[in-house]
Amino acid sequence: MHVPDGFINAPTSAVTGVVAAGAIAVSLRGARRELDERTAPLAGLVAAFIFAVQMLNFPVAAGTSGHLLGGALAAILVGPFTGVLCVSVVLLMQGILFADGGLTALGVNITDMAIVTTVVAYALFRGLVKVLPRGRRTVTVASFVAALISVPAAAVAFTLMYWIGGTTDVSIGKVASAMIGVHVLIGIGEAVITALTVGAVIAVRPDLVYGARGLRQKLQLRVDGELVDAPDAEPTPAPVAARSHRKVWITGLVTSLVLAGFVSFYASANPDGLEKVATDKGIDKKAKEHASSDSPLADYGVSDITNARLSGGLAGVIGVGVTIVAGSAVFWGVRRRRADDTSPTSTTVPGDLPPAAHSTKD
Repeated sequence: MHVPDGFINAPTSAVTGVVAAGAIAVSLRGARRELDERTAPLAGLVAAFIFAVQMLNFPVAAGTSGHLLGGALAAILVGPFTGVLCVSVVLLMQGILFADGGLTALGVNITDMAIVTTVVAYALFRGLVKVLPRGRRTVTVASFVAALISVPAAAVAFTLMYWIGGTTDVSIGKVASAMIGVHVLIGIGEAVITALTVGAVIAVRPDLVYGARGLRQKLQLRVDGELVDAPDAEPTPAPVAARSHRKVWITGLVTSLVLAGFVSFYASANPDGLEKVATDKGIDKKAKEHASSDSPLADYGVSDITNARLSGGLAGVIGVGVTIVAGSAVFWGVRRRRADDTSPTSTTVPGDLPPAAHSTKD
């Protein structure tokens, strides 16, 4: 659903740019509460994983393909504010380096793919885990449903933005029915990928899944024929090996590199949902050439390398590397800012003099 330049007019693109900038500013502050010693290292990896999986277009129907948007996955793994930042980093790398998603449409894409998907998915996810029985299976089921709904929600958001600022005269009803219809199908793929990924992480390190915190089933005891909650046991420190996230991080990085560098070659070559609708309905009549079309990594290939498999695989590996470096820099910066904010500060009350100032000479 990467919107190219020229689909949405300049005023609407500017407004969405302001919305995106505001949301990122709010997310930078909110992420300080979400990022800790567990989630900060994971956040950069989540961004890189989303980049890698977005290269894996899967066939949907009628010559159309889809790929992960990632808002639901990021929000559930590392938190909604950090999730917005994760997807935004991915979109920025894709737009600048790979000519995927217009630069003037960056605000449109962040609003649609980062903000809408994350907000809708996490709100639905939290609602589901509150009403369903506590447990790991609940987290996986809620992840599936939240991801499924987030994709057509993004399609609705694009349709509204096109209705407000579309550059071609196409019936909004036709755009809505085509966009929502195909993205419901894409949402199924999004839901499967999200549920499998969240389920895999929660099976190994449930403490690393932001959305699973506080959902552990309480132990119950039968007293006088009635079930009552057992008193909380004194927390015992986990072994160093259990606390270490290095294994999960390395596994995730290797998986991302393999997906982007090798598996992506076998991805569907069919146009994705937005491309298909744009071609069929004439939305792309005023599409503009991408400002980064001459990038050496444009269209997910390395220029001057004629072997398609090598070119695409190397581009994918570079993309994963750049995304994880850029994402980690952002998230560690936010984490350090949180540490600075919570560090001990002077308790001197304004107007008070330091002790030395009260001393008098004999």
